[in-house]
Amino acid sequence: MSTDLSHIRNFSIVAHIDHGKSTLADRLIQVCGGLTEREMSEQVLDNMDIEQERGITIKAQTVRLDYKAKNGEDYILNLIDTPGHVDFAYEVSRSLSACEGSLLVVDASQGVEAQTLANVYQAIDNDHEIATVLNKIDLPAAEPDRVKAQIEEVIGLDASGAVEISAKTGLGIEDVLEAIVHQLPPPKEGDPNKPLKALLVDSWYDAYLGVIVLVRVVDGKMKKGQTIRMIGTDAKYPVERVGVITPKLETVDELGPGEIGFITASIKEVADTRVGDTITEDKKPTESPFPGFKPAQPVVFCGLFPVDADDFEDLRAAVGKLRLNDASFSYEMESSAALGFGFRCGFLGLLHLEIIQERLEREFDLDLIATAPSVVYTLKLRDGSEMQLHNPADMPDVMKILEIHEPWIKATILTPDEYLGPILKLCQERRGIQTNLTYVGKRAMLEYELPLNEVVFDFYDRLKSISRGYASFDYQMHEYREGDLVKLAMLVNGEPVDALSMLVHRSAATNRGRVMCEKLKELIPKHMFKIPIQAAIGGNVIARETISALRKDVTAKCYGGDASRKRKLLDKQKAGKKKMRQFGKVEIPQTAFIEALKMGD
Repeated sequence: MSTDLSHIRNFSIVAHIDHGKSTLADRLIQVCGGLTEREMSEQVLDNMDIEQERGITIKAQTVRLDYKAKNGEDYILNLIDTPGHVDFAYEVSRSLSACEGSLLVVDASQGVEAQTLANVYQAIDNDHEIATVLNKIDLPAAEPDRVKAQIEEVIGLDASGAVEISAKTGLGIEDVLEAIVHQLPPPKEGDPNKPLKALLVDSWYDAYLGVIVLVRVVDGKMKKGQTIRMIGTDAKYPVERVGVITPKLETVDELGPGEIGFITASIKEVADTRVGDTITEDKKPTESPFPGFKPAQPVVFCGLFPVDADDFEDLRAAVGKLRLNDASFSYEMESSAALGFGFRCGFLGLLHLEIIQERLEREFDLDLIATAPSVVYTLKLRDGSEMQLHNPADMPDVMKILEIHEPWIKATILTPDEYLGPILKLCQERRGIQTNLTYVGKRAMLEYELPLNEVVFDFYDRLKSISRGYASFDYQMHEYREGDLVKLAMLVNGEPVDALSMLVHRSAATNRGRVMCEKLKELIPKHMFKIPIQAAIGGNVIARETISALRKDVTAKCYGGDASRKRKLLDKQKAGKKKMRQFGKVEIPQTAFIEALKMGD
């Protein structure tokens, strides 16, 4: 039985981090009876431990709700809860393409933030109707009128009919459901008799069912026993199970046009299911597949190595399993003289890196060292070829390189007026180029172009500490530009340490080298001989520190007598130390690496 299209609503919730998307989703599930009181928990849809602890959504989640409206009609609501964080913008873009409308949730005390803008513009790009919801109306600091005016001024949406709610206490949830039914559109035309055409929205791995694929049916019907074909990968599978998520998985006979549900079809790996792919019937394929999405491009790279070299196989198994559930994470094997075997991994951003690292440590019980994050550079060589550089240690000889291009981003920063000065200074220090400065009420909205390698280091932490946490930051990739970049190598006792080498801008090299040397001087324990620590660009040493030698008092047994006896013993010791320095190996403890790589400015 297929439902009348006019009674289906597919919508997503977009908002800045912490404005209450997941809590609102909880209330909607509760009111529509998706779960009993006993099964209900806080943030039902955030089912990873990390999501619950950090209070953020990482994976977009879907749920189907049955709602009886005040006009007595029954509606099916398909809600997709999307992440608000900039690193997961990729998750947001594909979730939005499966919906026709969005609920824009804005915190009534905080107002519009950087990511509110980014996510709303994405929804508008997908031709969404947008219904505005003001959350946290029960807070003493809430100023609904000011925030409504701000929404109209900044985003240009009419906010006069915004629904005022408190997702925490459940106030006004019924009004949200009515707004969904009356303000958001039903799915566009879909014909159940046409060949099957469905959008692959998401996929994840389940230990019992294998790969579960979330689909949005546009034309035709999806039933158990059909043989389907993925147009992008040209693979065929028999459908084993068709169902809907109410957050529990419930099987149904078929999915018709406009519906969102899941299928399982003995697919081995999540990597076989490309998000944005078109699913059709093998015998009767559709003529017009979807345009698809650009695959997520990793932006930040870093090496992950096990602290104990024996754990390498465990790490290999663990990254393989994580890749099953997160197609935007990529990895390849690498080895380092200092750290042994590990993986060079690509991430969508720093939060993504932190989350993957935390999941590896927590879910697979591994102790890891992460090298300093770096970005992807494009090198133009003198022989006319181009190469991508992921790891500074692999950089070819300087004489072969014609130009180095680095990625730049467009950043939007929203900040209260009083922190504007220090933030401008921070962006200036990071080689930023200001493109715009406007005011949104009492807050300044800065638009900057910044080189990404200055941002991945600790820009976000600095921004938060300068603005006491009030500034919000959002960015998107812009372009590659030529930069005056040099490779900064760290030498300990004349030996280069590959794990600590990095690409930096020439203007910042001396400073960065000096800080690194001072830091290593504190971290490396003393040996029986002097150890020079140097930072070098090519053949030029730009900074140096020396760790003094441990001294044994060889003259202790001399008392009185001729001074030349003491001299002789000291010279002998000196010669021994010199010889030792030539052959001595400096042991750099693992802790020193970890500390040196956590470098703040």
